[in-house]
Amino acid sequence: MADPTLNFVSCPDANGALRMAYWSWGDANAAHTVVCAHGLTRQGRDFDVLAQALVDRAPGPIRVVCPDVVGRGMSDWLADPQGYAIPHYAGHMLALLAELKPQTLDWVGTSMGGLIGIVVCAHAHAVGATVRRLVLNDVGPVLEWESLQRIGTYLGRTMHFDSLQQAADALWTIASSFGPHTPAQWLELSRHMVKADPAGGVNLHYDPAMALPFKAITQETAAQGEVAIWSLYDAITAHTLLVRGADSDLLSPQTAAQMTQRGPMARLMEFAGVGHAPTFVAADQVDAVASFLLA
Repeated sequence: MADPTLNFVSCPDANGALRMAYWSWGDANAAHTVVCAHGLTRQGRDFDVLAQALVDRAPGPIRVVCPDVVGRGMSDWLADPQGYAIPHYAGHMLALLAELKPQTLDWVGTSMGGLIGIVVCAHAHAVGATVRRLVLNDVGPVLEWESLQRIGTYLGRTMHFDSLQQAADALWTIASSFGPHTPAQWLELSRHMVKADPAGGVNLHYDPAMALPFKAITQETAAQGEVAIWSLYDAITAHTLLVRGADSDLLSPQTAAQMTQRGPMARLMEFAGVGHAPTFVAADQVDAVASFLLA
């Protein structure tokens, strides 16, 4: 597998200059761009397998761009943790699109990255872009409250590990709902989740302060957010594929069914033996997304 190139874009921030990292695969001058946005505690290298597959299978030049959302991976951390929120992330993505200037734009979003994508669909025209095809990976306007509480139990922990393997083992206890992976696959998914500690070992590669606004969410504010996201979802014009782990505790079967019946009337594809959320490492998951985007 080839390595992507690491790039940075300057994003708007009330507390000064802010750099967001993004990993670029394929042809940097291609007219067709696919942006892949990761989940809450993850980073852009989660999409290595999918990105390589898209580059290999595309009938023509393609560029696949995988940002590290601020506070994660190689991107800057925020001075004010209240900025760790979907509207701010979407603003950063619009700054990215303004730099990329895609002629044809597709969006793949896992969990949080899908919510960012829903917002971007509504505002991409401001930077001269339109989302043509949208993949929402195990996320929708309604997020199950019990799942949010589960995520809150580990979000924001400061974790130190003696080795990458120890980190991978610990991350698996949190993320086993991602579904079956070989030890080699999981080690590779974990590799970019950590950074070297000068004192030895490795630390998680994200800002623990992102937990502060997340833990301030109440059932009342979550319900208000659902109304706003449904409104944005109903306005989507992009061809939409909704991917769901059949055992997901975040995206209920009821919400998924609603998403096939309103707005862009998403096509639903479920993967057995997977919860929240599919990683697009398994061949059948990669094939589903690549076939949809490259049709």
